[in-house]
Amino acid sequence: MSGDARVDAYLAKLPADQRDVLAALRVRVHELSPEAEETISYGMPAFKLNDRFFLSYAGWKRHCSIYPIDEQVLERHAEAIRGYRRTTGSLHFSAAQPLPDALLADLVAQRANDLRGGREY
Repeated sequence: MSGDARVDAYLAKLPADQRDVLAALRVRVHELSPEAEETISYGMPAFKLNDRFFLSYAGWKRHCSIYPIDEQVLERHAEAIRGYRRTTGSLHFSAAQPLPDALLADLVAQRANDLRGGREY
């Protein structure tokens, strides 16, 4: 995986538990969408697909977040994410409560389909 040095620097500043969970998310997104390119957007690690915003993630004081989280994806994984906190467009997670892999795989596939169909966030 060839990554963006700015993302490496971002992750290096995080507490170890957040760094580990976000580094794993980073690797998994690369596996699910190898054509996605890393960047920094709005101060957060992000991915672009065909030069368009794909998704981003961040470490905050008490949680990590992934953006944008589609309502349809959340509905399909409602049982698996029961107890997770969220805001409009994001889902919060942590090392103790990581993102379910099936949800991440579904989100990546949904975002790729959205972009192919011309839908952006």
